Amino acid sequence: MHRTIPWLMVIFRASLAPLMVAATLCLPAPQTWLGSMIAAGFLSDVYDGVLARRWGTDTAALRLCDSAVDTFFYLGVLAAVIIRHRPVLLERIWLLVAVLLLEALRLAFDWIKFRRMASYHSYAAKLWGVLLAIATIALLCFDRAYWLLTVALIWGILCDLEGLIMSALLPVWTRDVKTLGRAIELRRGTRS
Repeated sequence: MHRTIPWLMVIFRASLAPLMVAATLCLPAPQTWLGSMIAAGFLSDVYDGVLARRWGTDTAALRLCDSAVDTFFYLGVLAAVIIRHRPVLLERIWLLVAVLLLEALRLAFDWIKFRRMASYHSYAAKLWGVLLAIATIALLCFDRAYWLLTVALIWGILCDLEGLIMSALLPVWTRDVKTLGRAIELRRGTRS
């Protein structure tokens, strides 16, 4: 059972992406539903890792799937934002394009170098998840805090740059590298 619960939480989060799009398109006032789904997705993202580590069921496969589902989940959030707040997003289009391009570049680089997606779960990425959750709840539920979306997108750019540098530095695929400093240490360790 301990092995199954973290996986179910990842699957649950994956299912929320299309549900958010459906709620945005089909419900006349989806604010409460969207906020609940974003909060549930965020909490499942936090606790799937916490529980897996506590129970000793944290595997590379789970971490990879978790990273992929995070991207899928936030693409669902992005779709909801596009549907409900297109003008707000268009004002920040260059930030959004930069984040999406860097995400694609990182994914391509990781696949070429490691033959799989990176799964660093860095502190910067964790903060980005918090910022995205708060910014999108504020935007989708309360039509407020547009500035927080700007902050989240800028942080996302920085976070993706960190991940790209980490992938460039690390000679082999490594999971759960929390900081750029740690990636530098790991690289130095393989040289000596």
